[in-house]
Amino acid sequence: GCGRKGVLISPDAQLPAPVNDLRAAQMGESFQLSWSLPTQEERGKALKDLAGFRLFKREVLPPDEDCESCPNAYRLLKSVDMEYLQDVRLSGGHLFSRDTDLIAGTTYQYKLVSFRKDGTPSRDSNKARLKMVAPPLPPRLTAHFSATGVLLHWEGGADPANGKLLGCNVYRWQADTLPALIPLNDSPVPGPDYEDMGLERGKTYIYALRTVADVEGCMVESEISNQVKGMLAEPE
Repeated sequence: GCGRKGVLISPDAQLPAPVNDLRAAQMGESFQLSWSLPTQEERGKALKDLAGFRLFKREVLPPDEDCESCPNAYRLLKSVDMEYLQDVRLSGGHLFSRDTDLIAGTTYQYKLVSFRKDGTPSRDSNKARLKMVAPPLPPRLTAHFSATGVLLHWEGGADPANGKLLGCNVYRWQADTLPALIPLNDSPVPGPDYEDMGLERGKTYIYALRTVADVEGCMVESEISNQVKGMLAEPE
C-alpha cells in the first residue's frame, strides 16, 4: 500500500496522564478535595482538550467486609465540566471541591478520572482516604491595623476529643473576591497572634482562621472563624 510506516504508538499513550495528587482534608463538617490539572498525555505530549473529571467515592468497610474491586464499591460523587465548573473552584492550577455527605467515625476513599472532549478517560488517579472525625472549635478573631501591617489576635479552645490543638491556619483575601482556599502559613501558627506584613496600601483585606488539630493521627481544621477586615493604617 501507499501508507507510511512509523513507530507504533500504544493507544494508551494518547490518554490523559492520570492525576497523582488527589488530596482530601477535613474542614469542619466537610471534606475538601483538591487535585492539579493534568497538562500531558500518557506519552508526554501536551494535553490540549481536557473536558472534565469524574470524582468517585466509596465507604471503607471493616477489613473482613471491604472490597474495593467490587463493581459497586465506588459511586459517582460529582462530574466536573471544565467549561462550567459550578460549585468546583479553580485556583492556582488546582481544582477544589467539597463533600458534605459524611458520617462521623466513617472512613471514605476517593479517586477520579479525567477525560478528553471525545470522552477518552484517563487511568484512575491516586486514592485519597480520610476518616470523618469531630473537628475542633473555631477561634474568635480580632484585628488591629498599623502603618506596616495587620496584627491578628485570636482566642482558641480546648483540645478536641482524641486530639491535640496545633494552632491556626490564616486565610486572607481581598474584599469583593472569593474567600481564599489556601492558608497564608505553611504550618499551623501556634498563636495567639499573627502579623501580616505583605499588604498593599489602599486595599482592604478579609481575614478568617481555622483551628488546626491532630485528631487520631490526622490534621483536621475547624469550621471557618468570624471574618474581620484589615488594611494598612496611614503613616503618622
